[in-house]
Amino acid sequence: MLIDPFRLAEAGTAAAAVLGVALLPAAWHALDPALATVLAAAWMMLTSGVYALHAVTFDCFRLTGQHRRRIFSFTRSEE
Repeated sequence: MLIDPFRLAEAGTAAAAVLGVALLPAAWHALDPALATVLAAAWMMLTSGVYALHAVTFDCFRLTGQHRRRIFSFTRSEE
């Protein structure tokens, strides 16, 4: 399986946004090399998790052909 650079960039950006909003303001005053290492490790774990979730979801849609059939119950009105 090849790594998709666009999907990886999207996952990295999403992980950076989550860490930037949630953790960085609280940790900014105590930022030292050890805490920066912890934040970098958390960023890498979040990036890999988001990448894996996107890969599973979008590859499943591609393999099942749902993007062609457009069968998404959450986008259709039931009326």
